Formats: sequence, C-alpha cells, structure tokens
Amino acid sequence: MDLRRRLVGYLGALLGGLMLMAILINLHSLRADLNAEVDASTQLVKVLLAAGQPATSPAQLQALLGEAPLRHLSIQPGPGAAAGESSRSWLSALLGLAPRHEPAQTIRLGEQTLHIAPNPASEIEERLGDTVRLCITLLFYSGATLLVAWWAAHRALSPVRELEAGLQRLARGEAEAALPPFALREFSRVAGAIDDLAAALNEGRAAQRQLARQLIEVQEAERKTLARELHDEMGQTLTAIGVTAAYLERHAGQLDAGRVAECAQDLRRDVKTSGEQLRGMLRQLRPHGLDAGGLASALRELVGNWQQREWGIDFQLTMPPALPALGEAAGLALYRVVQEALTNVVRHSGARHCRVSIGIAVDELRLAIEDDGQGLPASAAAHRGGLLGMAERLDMVGGRLEVAGGPGKGLQLRVSLPLTGEEQQEEQP
Repeated sequence: MDLRRRLVGYLGALLGGLMLMAILINLHSLRADLNAEVDASTQLVKVLLAAGQPATSPAQLQALLGEAPLRHLSIQPGPGAAAGESSRSWLSALLGLAPRHEPAQTIRLGEQTLHIAPNPASEIEERLGDTVRLCITLLFYSGATLLVAWWAAHRALSPVRELEAGLQRLARGEAEAALPPFALREFSRVAGAIDDLAAALNEGRAAQRQLARQLIEVQEAERKTLARELHDEMGQTLTAIGVTAAYLERHAGQLDAGRVAECAQDLRRDVKTSGEQLRGMLRQLRPHGLDAGGLASALRELVGNWQQREWGIDFQLTMPPALPALGEAAGLALYRVVQEALTNVVRHSGARHCRVSIGIAVDELRLAIEDDGQGLPASAAAHRGGLLGMAERLDMVGGRLEVAGGPGKGLQLRVSLPLTGEEQQEEQP
C-alpha cells in the first residue's frame, strides 16, 4: 500500500466518523425539538381546557401556565392583563432587535378571559440552542481533526525515524543500515536506495583499505629494490673505486706514469658507471623534466626500456612529436599511469603486443594503452588495486580513467587529462 492510499483511508475514516457524529447530534436536536413542541402543545390544550371549566379560578389558571412553558405564544389570564406587547429576551437586546407590538387576541372561555399574543423570545432561544449545538459540533470536529492529523502524521513519519537511524548507523561506520521492512512502497524504495548506498560505501571502504595496503606494499617494494640496487650495483662500483684508490695509496712512490694513468682511467670508468646507476635510480624514483616539456622524451625512454628487455612483448609508442608542457603534477600522473600500466602488462596480462598511443584533442590529452592479453579476470585483486591507484592519481589532477575489455579480450585503458588554456597555446606552433 502506498502513502497516498493510506492518507486517503485516514481522511475517509475521519470524514465518515464526523458525518456519523453530525447525524447523531442532529437526531438528538430534532428529538429534543419534537419533545418540546409536543409538551408545549399539550400544555396549551391543558390551559384551554382548564379555562373552560367553571371551577377554575384565575390563580389556578396562572399556576397551570407556570408548570410548563409555551412555544411562540404568550397567554395572560384575567380581564386586566396587558395585551399587545411581547417579551424581550436578553438576546434580542444584545442583537438590537426592538420588541414587536402585536395586537393581542382576547378570548373568553367560560368564566375566564385569556389574552393571547405572539412570543418571539422562544424562537430566539430555539435558534440560540441550535447555534450552541453547531458550535459544539465544530469545536469537536476541529479537535478530532487535529488529533487525527497528529496521529496520522506521527504514524506516517515513524518510518522516517527508522531511515534516519539507519543513516546514522552508516555515518558511524557500521557495515549495514539494518532497516526493517516497510509497508509503504515509497519508504521501501528509499530503504532500498539506502541499502545500495551502504553497499557502495562498503565497497569504497574496502577499495580504500586495499589502496592503502597496496601503497604500503609499493613503498616497501621500492625500498627493497632501491636497497638491492644500491648494494648490488653501486656497492660493487664503489668497492672497485675504493680498491683502486687503496692501490694507488700503497704504491704511490713505486708506480710509473703509465700505471698511474691506467688506475686513473679505471677510476673514471667506475665513477661514470656509478653516476649512470645513480641517474637510473633517480629516474625510476622520480623522472626529471616532466613539468618542462620533457614528458615526451621520458615516455619514449620508458617504453624503450621495456622494449629492450626480453619479455616477449612487442611494445609500441605512438604520439605527436611534441606534447604540451603539462604541470608538474599532471605530467607525473600521466607518466606514473603509463609506468604502472606497462608493469601490469608484463606481470599479469600474458600479452604478445602492447600499444601506447597519445593524442591531443581540443581541450584534453588522451592516452590509450591496449594489449592482447587475457584481460582483467574477476580474481585479479592486485590488478584492480593498480587500476584504483591510477584512477585516484588521475582524479587528483582532474583526469579520468576508463577500463574496457574482459577475460580473453585483452585490456584497454583510456585516460583523459584536461589541458589548461596556457598548455593549449604552448602546443600550437
């Protein structure tokens, strides 16, 4: 049942109850009016019958008139009674109604003289009673309407409090909103949306934890690689330099000029090798010149290094001769995305060909990395973590990442990186 049907049901029940109440009040008022009319008519008959009896004195007749009121008439017995002037009630005075002077009708019944005149005060009192009953009905109707409206609103909004409690549970970091089933269709849809939101939050938290773990693993792997290279490569080179220097120190006075020159050449070679190793490590840690137009050469060197290694994968790079001078953050993000994507191709794809293509649109730089490998299987958690890291890195510089392909269909990564006005001007010749 939806909310509109339930509210219509509440309103119908309220109107039906109030209509029944109004009918009952009107029936009660009608019964009271009928009883009053019958009593007044009976009293009039009694007065007329008593007036026609010879044994009835004026005092007895006056006492009989005082037993019950007459409606719409005023009867005064006796030959000296005032006639032609009706009574004036307090309501007539309040409303400013002047008393009407109607000629009284005088009749004789036996020994009695009766003066009969109209009495509007009884009609005013009757209308006043009807007005009071109507006001009571309206007051009761208003109070009942307020009570029913409050009850209906309280009952209709009780699911809202459940929804609020579920959202608060999600805000506290709980995995589920733990919402009860709702009878109303609208609240059921809202509860379904909150459950979807909870699932999305759980996925986001899981992805965030996975990304944090991957970041720690990457940092540790980089430190391990750097330590190994420093120990295996630069350590050996520095050891060779130290051995040559120690040899010169021990035999400084015994060596001829040719031997000294040979030792100097060995030192120069080892120092050069050490410098190349150091530049390679620095380039791996953070390429230089990405913010000053050196992005194209850095990408060519990166793809060329992968191509030179014996991985059994044919790497190809297609891009314009010159790229716009991106900002430092944007250039580094693009370089890291290509670096991570090529690493994933080598480690996970099993591909034979990989193509990297870069193009320039009107207001953005577009990068596409495609391979013919096994695609992205459902169990490749590490691969998805790498894609999440790429997306986060691109999002920091306003870019976006799109992933296409499936199991056995290869993997296609498409990157869009916005260009500022200055970068577009530098691109034009």
